[in-house]
Amino acid sequence: MTALGEEKLRKYTELRREFHAHAETGWTEFWTTARIAGILERLGYDVLVGRDVLDLDSVMGRPSDQEIAGFVERALGQGADPGWIKKMDGYTGAVALLDTGKPGPVLAFRFDIDAVDVSEAQDEKHRPFREGFASMNENAMHSCGHDAHAVIGLALAELLMEKKDSLGGVIKLIFQPAEEGVRGGKAITARGFLDDVDFFLGAHIGMGIPTGSVSPACGDFLCTTKFDLTYKGKAAHAGGAPNEGRNALLAAASATLALAGIPPHKDGATRINVGVLQAGSGRNVIPSRAVMKVETRGLTMELNSYVYDRAMEIVSGAASMYGVEMTMAKMGEAVDALSDEDLAGIVRDRAATISGLERIAPPVSLGGSEDVSWMMRAVQKRGGKAVYFVLGTDIAAGHHNEYFDIDEKVLDYGPALFAELAVVLAAGK
Repeated sequence: MTALGEEKLRKYTELRREFHAHAETGWTEFWTTARIAGILERLGYDVLVGRDVLDLDSVMGRPSDQEIAGFVERALGQGADPGWIKKMDGYTGAVALLDTGKPGPVLAFRFDIDAVDVSEAQDEKHRPFREGFASMNENAMHSCGHDAHAVIGLALAELLMEKKDSLGGVIKLIFQPAEEGVRGGKAITARGFLDDVDFFLGAHIGMGIPTGSVSPACGDFLCTTKFDLTYKGKAAHAGGAPNEGRNALLAAASATLALAGIPPHKDGATRINVGVLQAGSGRNVIPSRAVMKVETRGLTMELNSYVYDRAMEIVSGAASMYGVEMTMAKMGEAVDALSDEDLAGIVRDRAATISGLERIAPPVSLGGSEDVSWMMRAVQKRGGKAVYFVLGTDIAAGHHNEYFDIDEKVLDYGPALFAELAVVLAAGK
């Protein structure tokens, strides 16, 4: 027996596979956003997209305008609605609004929509390839389940419209771009969509929780700051005039080694990683340019600030030591967050009423970063409640793996649970 009915489950399974085939990474989700917006509009929602849902000053890690133009053309070539593409005006993401016209709370639901920078497996043991819905886009794959997240959000949108007469207040459905790299959540939050929200709900599928289970709360969000550094020196002949050069590679290498030496903090977990260091043009040339891609993490905002502030001292000092210029660009950022226990309790209680959900799993430790935290904290700061839970689904391989795939039963009980929570919260029960 299904929670949505066999017809709806088939429809949303097909839609998930359509999204899977059109995987688009952060800030390039033009086909995805257009498809989502078109469905939401047909359901009767007021729909905002692109620039209208983002604080542009808070956008991080977006490709260049020239690169974006290429992704827009790709989306149009794959059948994206030109009208919605025009409304986006170079930016992705969608927010759907439903004002019931009756008294009640403001509810917000968040679903991330971007893919991962992974090239999908192309062999018969991988079901999406075998059944013809593997990603058609190079180095872009839904290997974290955001295709399912988007579809769960759209299924919820349909269920809410069916239940509209029994709902009160205002409902906001947020389809967020660029979660990977924690680049998009802050921009939507800063635009003000969470300023009047009483209850906020988000979820992730998988994460080690099996099909038929739900974990009512997810915690241990690591705060993080992701940044790119560029050192600019002066090229010179390495044999004939090494004294005339200013070595950007040595500045970057010195910074890398010193960053690795930042001591851990007594108050909790901290992390730092230099993931990329690129420099030089030839063995006989003093390197004039070096690029580093770095991230810091901490269990709390204070702990992340400790690592980040020390890192800034180190990378600036390396620039001074080698006489080179340094520029820094922030590429992503997330804060810590905790689910409200009473709201997590409602998730646990209502899950027991949903067909297909048979087990309550223990709380999940995220062990990483998620920019839904910006939204959760914004709601909680003004006295609202927030929860982030896990919808279990068996997966074929780990998250961000080229063989990742899901048990599509989650497309049945996932939307049903969200809809049940919406009805309960809107009624003030």
